[in-house]
Formats: sequence, C-alpha cells, structure tokens
Amino acid sequence: MITEQYLPAGGTPPDAGSGALPGTLTGGPPGTGTGTRTGFRAGTEAGLRTGSRTVARTRTPTERLADDAALLVGELTTNALIHAGTPMVVICEVEHAPGPDGIPTGARIEVVDRQPAAMVPGGSDGPGRGRGLGLQIVTSVADAWGVTYRRGEKAVWCRVPVSASDTAPAPAGRLNAALYRQLEATEVAQPQARVEYHGSAARADHGGGTFLAEASELLSGQLDERMVAALASQLMVPRLADWCAVWLLSETGDRRLASVWHADEQLIAALRRDLEPEPPPVEPWSAGMPWPWPEGADAEGGGSALAFSLMSGGVCHGTLLIGRAGPPEITDTVARTVEDVSRRVAQALVTARQYTRQTSISRALQRRQLPSSLGSLPGVESAIVYEPHASGQTVGGDFYDLFPTGDGRWCFLLGDVQGKDVEAMSVTGLTRHLVRLLARQGHGVESVLGWLNAVMAEDAAEAVSTAGEAARPRFLSMVYGELVPDPQVGGAQCTLASAGHPLPLQMSAAGDVTSVSRPQLLLGIDEDTDFFADSFHLAPGETLLCVTDGVTERRHGRHLLDDHDGLAHILADCAGMGAMAVAERVRQATHDFSPEPVEDDLAVVVLHAAQIDA
Repeated sequence: MITEQYLPAGGTPPDAGSGALPGTLTGGPPGTGTGTRTGFRAGTEAGLRTGSRTVARTRTPTERLADDAALLVGELTTNALIHAGTPMVVICEVEHAPGPDGIPTGARIEVVDRQPAAMVPGGSDGPGRGRGLGLQIVTSVADAWGVTYRRGEKAVWCRVPVSASDTAPAPAGRLNAALYRQLEATEVAQPQARVEYHGSAARADHGGGTFLAEASELLSGQLDERMVAALASQLMVPRLADWCAVWLLSETGDRRLASVWHADEQLIAALRRDLEPEPPPVEPWSAGMPWPWPEGADAEGGGSALAFSLMSGGVCHGTLLIGRAGPPEITDTVARTVEDVSRRVAQALVTARQYTRQTSISRALQRRQLPSSLGSLPGVESAIVYEPHASGQTVGGDFYDLFPTGDGRWCFLLGDVQGKDVEAMSVTGLTRHLVRLLARQGHGVESVLGWLNAVMAEDAAEAVSTAGEAARPRFLSMVYGELVPDPQVGGAQCTLASAGHPLPLQMSAAGDVTSVSRPQLLLGIDEDTDFFADSFHLAPGETLLCVTDGVTERRHGRHLLDDHDGLAHILADCAGMGAMAVAERVRQATHDFSPEPVEDDLAVVVLHAAQIDA
C-alpha cells in the first residue's frame, strides 16, 4: 500500500540485531527524536491476525510496542484512505529514555495525506456517524493524538507508549459491543465511557457514510413527492429494516400512507392494511419514537418499530416508520442512520413540493398564452404543429391563433417574439389578446399591424429609458391574415401581411408552390412604419402554409433548410394531402434535416380549402 521509505543521513535499514522494533522501526541516537520513516509493516512473531490470536509466549516491551504501533498505523492509514483518498506517507519515530541504554519508551506515528479540507472523525464521539469506527481504537491505545493542518496537506498523529503489561484490561463503562469485540481480538480494549449501546443487532451496522451518500444522491434528483416516499421506503429495506412505511402530511394537514415496503413483498398488502387506520401523530421528535409492532409484519416473536419525524426547516412533512424482526432492540447506529436519512427525505420532499408548485403556476400561466381550442372554419381544414424549444415549457417565443370575429371573418396569426426566455413568453400572450381585441373591433389587417407596431415600439422605448443600454427591447415578427369563407364556390378569400416573418406559401391543387406575400419590417423597430396587405383566393384543393424561423432556419452544418427554396420543395411533395398530413410532413422534414436537436421553437400553421362534392 505504501512503498516510500525515508532514512536519516547515514542511516541503514533495520535488522534483527539492531535492538530496534523487529522489522519495523529504527531509532536514532537517544534524545534526537530522529529515526527511520518508513511505509509500515509489522514483522514481529506476535503480529496481527484477522481474528482473535493466540499468544505463544509473553511479549517483550519492544514487541508490545511494535504490535501496538502496527495496529495504529493500520487504523490511521485506513482513516486516511477512507476520508482523504489521496496518496499518503507514514512516519514512525521511536522515543528513547535518556541515558546510554536508550530503552524505547514509545513511538510517534504520523500519517500525512494531501486533503487538508477533509474532516477527521473524532474518538469517543465518532461511532455510528461515519464509515467504520473512526479513531476509537487510536484513542484507546495511544496516550495522545491530534491533527496538524499544513498548506496542501494534513497530518494525523498519535503517540503510543510501551505497554506495561502483556494482558488487555477489561472494558469499563458502556462500551460499544462491536468495538469491544474488535479491541478484544487485538488485546487493546480500553474504557469508553461516552459510547451508548442499546442491545445487539443481528445485522452488522457498517458502511453508514457510504449508505448516506447513496441515499442523498438518489433523493436529490427526485421532483415528485410520491417517488421520494417510494425511494425512502426501499432505501431502508433490507439495509436497515425489515419493513418501512412513509406517511406524508399535506399542506391542508391531511395524512396519507404514501409508501409501504417489506423485505417479503407478499406481506406488503397486509402490512398496509394494518398500518393505514392508525397513522403516527404529527410531532417533531428529536429521535425515534417506539411504535407498536403491526400484525401484518408477520414476524414470529414480534420485533421493534420506531417512528421518525420528517423534519425540515422546523416543519414536519410526515413520518417514517421502520421495523426490525427479532429482539425488541435497535442499535444506536441504525437509529442515528435512520435519523440522518429522515432529514434527507424531508428536504427532498420540500424540494419536490416546491417544484410541483412552481410547475403548476407555470403551466397555469402558460395556458393563457395560447388558445385552449381553435375554431372550425366552414369549408377550410386547419392544422397546427407547435413544439417549444425550452424543456418543461408548453409555450415559448412562438405563438398562434385562429378565431372568428363574429362578422363573417376568420382571423389567423403566427408570430415569433425575439428570444426564448420567460419574458418572450409573456409577450406572446399580450400580443395574441391585443390582436383579438383589435380584430373584433373591426380593424383590418393593415390597422392591426400598425397598432401592434406602435405598442411594441413604445415598449422598447420605455425599456431603453429605464435600463439604458442594458435594455433588451423585444421585436416581433408575425403573419396575420383574414379569411372569408365562400360557401357558394368553396374556398375562402384571404388577406394577409407578413411583418419580418418567413413568407407564407400557397400550393395549388396541382402542386405548384408560390409566395403570397411581400416582406416587410419587423414590428417594434419603427413606430412610423406603414404596413400593407396582399389578397388572393384560396381555391378548393389549395393549401396555405405558414411557418416560423425554427423551420426555415433549421441548420445542417452551413446549410439552412430554406436554402434554394427548400421549404417550397417540401410543400410541393405534399400535393393531395390534407392539412394535418401537410403539417406533420413539414414537422418531420424539419427534424430530419439535421441529426442535431432542434434549437428553436417550431410552429407550423396549415390551412387547406376542402374540395366541394359535385
């Protein structure tokens, strides 16, 4: 594990006849504090074993010091490996008594890693709160230990004296049973008065830190409280409990059993039936509260159950209940780990509920930006394809509408606000409602565009005067038109204008495609701009196609979809199709034009004059 070895100037590697610790430590002159610094490996006859060991003879003080030092090197290097995870150096120095004999009185061990920010688990306060047993063995064997922080590195050190006896003293106080078994195996058990233990668990309570890290990672990515509850119960079983149940408390104070999980999945239904009628009270407990063992858990001889509050920010969001079969005792380690998981579950619930509220508000606002339904024109089929670019949004910077004015006219529009953010979305709703108001008051195509242009220009001027050069005025491109259906000959008379928008295309029944509008300035640039409209007849069998720049400016390398009249060729291939089929063909062609994802809102409006039956 560690291969570097450092010798003092003129020093030689230790050997059996040097009087040093056999195979491990070499001392310098008495009182110099120098010695061999080496990657440590125990070499005594009484070296460590993986279980309890048998001592064939009474060890000498030097051998006892070597054994104790070997044990502590293993503890400190393991601690550095787990909590720092960087290359490390082990330094061992022998301390001698004054005088010519230079009898070893102890050793100083130091493990240096390159992670000065990592916390070192404490001695008596450490058990159960991290991975392993912390530095409890170090505090039991050494007479002093500490941490030295330097720039770029951290050193954990301890001093171990020569043991006065070759027998291990009996434990004093309420020593953690698992720790004492380990200390007893290495013959170094010492008192630990501050460790609490509530019985013995049938399972080994190890790896708590790793488990908490995994739990945090799983819970942090969940934005649905039902999934949080399901994950919480399945995280507990079977790692910490035989079964687990999670109650959630709603904002109105209602309690519901959100998730139940059992190591034996056949018992889940019965356990739910037993637990659901009597939910735990909603109280902020600082630790687990004992709970009656349910019959549905189906364990011979019963077991122990604890309820934990799901607390976050001083607010209780529910209760987590765990149960373990067997003797009615749960270890401190399990209880503390469940408390930590409960806090993480509570925070995940808070995050999920905040996301749900924000999503509900966002969707409610977005629903107002686009029409909930479109009118049905007599004699004209209509189809709309709309795909906002932003993830999680139903509305972007593109918008559309199709509505009757009440005087025989039908108005349609397709627009695009500069930008793709939330501010762009807010402009779409304002524009759509303003167009409806103006159209129903009798304003024609030119007048509606003139009013919109004035409003957008005024809004841009106010933004500049308020925020100065940092202002981001919003410009608007839009196709706006009116249709007057002709029930006698079929089709409809169409009047439309394009303000800075991709030009609409008309396809005849024979498949010929032409542009039906002239380009004009964007709305909001110049408030004195005069707009004009073009009129034409949309005959039976003919199709009118309007798209946003998300279609025409779709890129594949240096090429755009509408280069060399690409959109017109796509429309020409749709001859004989209805409105829905044409809209879907254009949408699919836009996606297929490049293997890269679409990087803009995509909107398509198709109006198709139906054929009149003879």
